[in-house]
Amino acid sequence: MTDQYVLIKIHDNDNVAIILNQGGAPAGAELDNGLVLKEAVPQGHKVTLRAIKENETIIRYNEVIGYANKDLDVGCWVSEQVVRMPTPPNLDELPLATREKPKFEPLEGYTFDGYKNADGSAGTKNLLGISTSVQCVAGITDYVVKLIKQTLLPKYPNVDGVVALNHSYGCGVAINAPGAIVPIRTLQNMAKNPNFGGEIMVIGLGCEKLQPHRLLEIDDSQAVNILPNSAAAKRLEDSIVSLQDESHHGFQDMVDHIMEMAEEHLKRLNLRRREPCPISELVVGMQCGGSDAFSGITANPAVGYASDLIVRAGGSVMFSEVTEVRDAIHLLTPRAETVEVGKALLREMQWYDDYLNQGQADRSANTTPGNKKGGLNNIVEKSLGSITKSGNSPIVDVLSPGERIRKRGLNFAATPASDFICGTLQFASGMNVQVFTTGRGTPYGLEVAPVIKVSTNSSLGNRWHDLIDMDAGRMATKEITLEEAGWELFHLILDVASGRKQVAADRLGLHNDLVLFNPAPVT
Repeated sequence: MTDQYVLIKIHDNDNVAIILNQGGAPAGAELDNGLVLKEAVPQGHKVTLRAIKENETIIRYNEVIGYANKDLDVGCWVSEQVVRMPTPPNLDELPLATREKPKFEPLEGYTFDGYKNADGSAGTKNLLGISTSVQCVAGITDYVVKLIKQTLLPKYPNVDGVVALNHSYGCGVAINAPGAIVPIRTLQNMAKNPNFGGEIMVIGLGCEKLQPHRLLEIDDSQAVNILPNSAAAKRLEDSIVSLQDESHHGFQDMVDHIMEMAEEHLKRLNLRRREPCPISELVVGMQCGGSDAFSGITANPAVGYASDLIVRAGGSVMFSEVTEVRDAIHLLTPRAETVEVGKALLREMQWYDDYLNQGQADRSANTTPGNKKGGLNNIVEKSLGSITKSGNSPIVDVLSPGERIRKRGLNFAATPASDFICGTLQFASGMNVQVFTTGRGTPYGLEVAPVIKVSTNSSLGNRWHDLIDMDAGRMATKEITLEEAGWELFHLILDVASGRKQVAADRLGLHNDLVLFNPAPVT
């Protein structure tokens, strides 16, 4: 970085711009546009480009991000304290499916090396998944997973690993409450993720409300009527261990039973090999966490560019995080492919508004201390940068939390913004590789799917050189263009999905727990 102090302005109509320089700029500094700062401004924070009167709009991205709480002279720091947040867009007054579809040329000739499944899907990893029907069995699940990794996996070199799908659900819950469908279908759909290749095991206790067979989508009435020696009975026998089964005589007997079952699944998984797969079987989840003011001008636009490339190549992309979409929803509903898709977007926004209201909170609770330290004043500004991950493709479908993807193309998967809950829900929806942008930095990773970490600024990219997979901060310093960054990320996604490159989180073994979203009552 040179001694020159540089501003980054996004749109001609913006009346604020952010400081590029690491360490910010001191009071009295002359910026590259000739403006002189009235006060010190941290890196990524906003500076007034002209005088702004009290109650006048503050504009970034050519959108209103707030109102001034007092008169601001030119060259002032636009801190969180001087900005009043606007009201969110009225959901009853938004245009639906009004934008003309962009004329994208199909992108041909690209594949990735994945693990083909019988249902036509393809995995980016070859994993044995061991799900649980209740948290009570998490201890024994962790025990056997460790044992499997030590004693069985070395015999099956084509298997990438074994993962415990532990969670806090299953009993002590209102299992028939309307909101219970969210955690239940999340667990059911996680088991169907292509990275497991259909080889899923379930460890249950026996007395829990969420009976193990329900995770294989066999309801209670079907389970009662399953005939002995039938295909359904064989499936249950091969996939479910119930610890309270009277045939088990002590802890070691339970462990031996699970290990025997696991080895049968590992034998089948070990037969799988990577082979060329069409991009149509790639499902990329786009997420951000620890965002800063650079997110919306570097990493997220690069992700959006790559998203469009994936869609053009026939693949699928999902973007999420309802509270980080809500204040920019007026920019998304016109992009819905149909009016019905637009209405589904509004449905998910309203559902979450109601959910927050029940907890006596609103979308302003989203913005973290780290977001604010990174220059984001409020959720409005954060949302405008967040949605750029969606690129310019039409939105073809909307998934409620935990629903499985139905259509190829750009999907909105409704999730909370919590990193680990969003990642869990995207995985349940079919995501087999994830791209995660961050400005403040996070070691977040998932064992069930590779997570490509993209830094929004080079200060983080350089400081966390062995944790970040791609530095999009080079866009801010004009080392690379948006187009170059988008193509670089596109090729990185294919390399990671093919196993040619390993993401930092996998190389270092940094993996977060999967966390269910449970809006239903706990009893």
